[in-house]
Amino acid sequence: MSKVDIRICGMGGQGVIMSGLVIGKAASIYEDKWSTMLQSFGPEARGSTCAAQVMIDDVHIGYPYIDKADIFLVFSQAGYEKYIAELKEGAILVYEDELITLDERVPKGVKTCGIPATRIAQEQIGKVITFNMVMLGYFARATEAISLDALKKSIVDSVPHGTGEMNLKAFNAGYNYTAE
Repeated sequence: MSKVDIRICGMGGQGVIMSGLVIGKAASIYEDKWSTMLQSFGPEARGSTCAAQVMIDDVHIGYPYIDKADIFLVFSQAGYEKYIAELKEGAILVYEDELITLDERVPKGVKTCGIPATRIAQEQIGKVITFNMVMLGYFARATEAISLDALKKSIVDSVPHGTGEMNLKAFNAGYNYTAE
C-alpha cells in the first residue's frame, strides 16, 4: 500500500475524532503500518466544525499534515463546505447523503459514495449516537483502505466499555448498506 491521506470532518458531537482514532489505531496497531492523526475543532464542545486527518503509510511519516485528501469522510454540510477544496482529483468521497448536498466543487474523477447513516443508526441500532460507526462501516466497504478485521478490533478497543457489540452492529450495518 502506498500512502493514504484521509480527512474526516463534521460537527462536534458526531464522532469525527473517534472515527479518526479508530482508523489510525486500526492501521498502526492491527495492520502494522505507520499512521498519524491530527484533530481540529472549534472552542465549543459540540456543534462547531471539527476535523481529523489520518495519514497511513508503509514507511515512517515525516510530515503529518494533509494538503489534499485521497479519502474524504464527511458527516456534515458545514464540514463539506470547509474542506471540499482539499480533495484530490480521483479521490473517494464518503458522505451522509441525507445531511449533505454535493455541488460542482467536487473535483473531477472523484468517486462519491453516499449513505443515509443517521437514519440507519436510528432505525437499525436505535441510537443515533452510533452514526459514526455506520459511516466507518460504509467507509470500509467503499475504500478498502483498512481491513475489516483491523477496523473491528480497533472499534472494540476504542469505544467505551460495554458498547462494543452495539458499535460493531452499527459498523456492520454501514458495511452491508446497499442503495435502494
